[in-house]
Amino acid sequence: MRSLTPLLAALALAFAGPALAGPLAYVPNEKSASVSIIDTATDRRQGEIVVGQRPRGSASDGAHLYLTDAKAGSLLIVDTAAGKLLRSVRLGDSPEGISLSADGKLLAVAVEDDNSVVLLTAPEGREVARIKVRGRNPEHAVFSPDGRWLYVSAEEAEQLDVIDVAARRQVASIAVGKRPRGIAFLPDGSRAYVACEMAGKVYAIDVAQQRVVAEIQAGQYPNGLAVHPDGKRVFVSNGRDPSVMAIDTASNTVVASVEVGKRPWNMALTPDGAKLYVANGRSNSVSVIDTASFKKLSDIEVGELPWGVSIR
Repeated sequence: MRSLTPLLAALALAFAGPALAGPLAYVPNEKSASVSIIDTATDRRQGEIVVGQRPRGSASDGAHLYLTDAKAGSLLIVDTAAGKLLRSVRLGDSPEGISLSADGKLLAVAVEDDNSVVLLTAPEGREVARIKVRGRNPEHAVFSPDGRWLYVSAEEAEQLDVIDVAARRQVASIAVGKRPRGIAFLPDGSRAYVACEMAGKVYAIDVAQQRVVAEIQAGQYPNGLAVHPDGKRVFVSNGRDPSVMAIDTASNTVVASVEVGKRPWNMALTPDGAKLYVANGRSNSVSVIDTASFKKLSDIEVGELPWGVSIR
């Protein structure tokens, strides 16, 4: 594993003073084996962490940055203030998406090669369960807001697998389109959305009934999803268009679309929902979208093959 370099002085200022007041966006870059750091107040790249061999999924609680290293098969835990790699935890071959529970106590990691979801304590990274799922090559495992459920998507599936977190086992599957990718829950947990790449659709799921209640036509190869904090909009990235669409959750219809960089992938919103940050895998950039006007504000250069964004 490559060693972690110190963050640039500008990153230290982001924690020390009011000049850079925005939350930080962390962008794992698969090919350059790095994490780009963007100050969301200025939309400028503030530093770079060189870490791991192929960082993919990311999540942050503010004090820690959690990354999956696909090549090393590990979870990387980084102290964000010190810019220090605290520990590496072996997960298994090709871990991908990572999710942090709302209470900050559990991490869930989708591990492709053994078709499982690994649960670990946060911030220690101690494995507490390894749960098999039916879908092959799981990509995302996402906690419901109340922490009761994990919804799991897989590249070789036509269903969303449902894990009961307390029981530590899969309890259901929900039929959706081919190749489900990104997953996002409404803030109240009443509904979830999943983007199905090969079907070209986003499916809305009633969580209480565990069934699909709407199918929404998206662009070509929809994959990443993000939900606005007010629950009124769901954003979906379309990998082949390349674009991001806004879905109105009251009507489950597309209400806006904006062009972004090549192969937009996973995304994240600022805590206030004002801006959306989209990782463009083939453009080596992050597009910033104003969610009120749905206009692109800027493109920020990052490392090679950015996989997604986490903001805290």
